[in-house]
Parts: sequence; C-alpha cells; structure tokens
Amino acid sequence: MSLRLDRGEELPEEVHEINVTPFIDVMLVLLIIFMVAAPLATVDVPVNLPGSQAEPQPKPEQPLFLTLQADLSVAVGDVPVAREALAAELDRHTQGRRDEPLFLRADRTVDYGELMALMDLLREAGYLKLALVGLEEAAP
Repeated sequence: MSLRLDRGEELPEEVHEINVTPFIDVMLVLLIIFMVAAPLATVDVPVNLPGSQAEPQPKPEQPLFLTLQADLSVAVGDVPVAREALAAELDRHTQGRRDEPLFLRADRTVDYGELMALMDLLREAGYLKLALVGLEEAAP
C-alpha cells in the first residue's frame, strides 16, 4: 500500500494502483534463467540401440510377415515380391483390410534409410499399423 501526501489535506489518501515494477523484474529474471537452461536440456548423443527385453505380446492367429532381406529384396510371407507390386500383394493377403497389422522384419545389415523407404511404401499403400520384429534377448 502506498500513500500520497498532499499538503492541502489533513489526512493522506490511499493510492489504489499496483506497483508492477517488481513483478516485471522477477519475470525478466525468470526469462533469462529459462533462456540459459533451455539449450542445456537438449543433448546430442550418438545412438546405439539395444535389443528388447520386453514381455512378448500375443500374436494374431495368422500374422502377415513382411521381410526386408540383406540384398534389399522384399518378401510377403515366404514369397518374394517386387516393390512395385507390394501394395497389390498385400491387398491380396489382407483382402483389402488395411487396418490389419503387418509384422516387419529386416536383416541386421539393412541400412536404416532403406527400412524407412519400405515403411514409406507401406504408408503410401495405406498400411499404417506396423509391428517391428526383433530377437528376444535374455535379461542379464
């Protein structure tokens, strides 16, 4: 609370205004703290992904496996398929049900970019439910 002193009156009047200067000072200090702390929160770390030790999920009765082999050839089930005919072959196996999950397996030596290119082909074909298959590792 602040008071205004006037010489002409006997009693001082209360001033009903908020002094926002301390509030602005505190906000500027907080802004500086967040500006300094934000770059420290992101770290550029090389990634070496481990195997999964998670509980295996139940498989459907008739899973449809899509395999990307080391020579970058693609197979639906056990049948090799050209990439141009992949969408038609998947439609034949799933009877056009594009919400059915596909189990995607890739050789360990396959480049990550090649795996992403295959996933892009699947997305363009309308197959959005993918499950990546890996080897189960025993817990240490």
